[in-house]
Amino acid sequence: MKSICVFCGARAGSNPIYMESAVSIGTLLADNSIQLIYGGGKVGLMGVIADTVLENGGEVQGVIPQGLVDEEVAHAGLTKLHIVRTMHQRKELMYNLSDSFVALPGGFGTLDEFFEILTWPQLGLHKKPVSFLNINGYFNFLIDHFDLTVKEGFVDRALANRIIIEEDEKMLLNHLKAKIIRP
Repeated sequence: MKSICVFCGARAGSNPIYMESAVSIGTLLADNSIQLIYGGGKVGLMGVIADTVLENGGEVQGVIPQGLVDEEVAHAGLTKLHIVRTMHQRKELMYNLSDSFVALPGGFGTLDEFFEILTWPQLGLHKKPVSFLNINGYFNFLIDHFDLTVKEGFVDRALANRIIIEEDEKMLLNHLKAKIIRP
């Protein structure tokens, strides 16, 4: 695995465990020579994970719309910063640069990015692994909702089972490595 796309908050959250976990996974990515692909921001969990990867000798590619660059939230010290016009172009390029996807805690933007990537396998557009790092039970209610969508007949169990859910970043990385589909 060469790269992992991480979707996460542009805010740090109210519990310090989220920042601690962003540091931990950032260190793990750098130590395993796995390039971070992310939203290109310098703020919140996004900034923490990018800074951690860079501080530990890793590579980071950010993908950010021009509008966010104009608001001065772009991270200036990345290995490479891609500036795009739209959020859809951002998601498409992040997808193209990544071998797998991880959602850390975040808000609506994090969920939007995650759900679009999760929907694409249902449409036959990719087979890349998608996952949650379920820090502090952050995604528990969403995971329960996934079970409800299956129970109520709106989502096939096979699609719901594609989502890798781990509470430990090392276990998550091992699962992602095992799920990478080689051409």
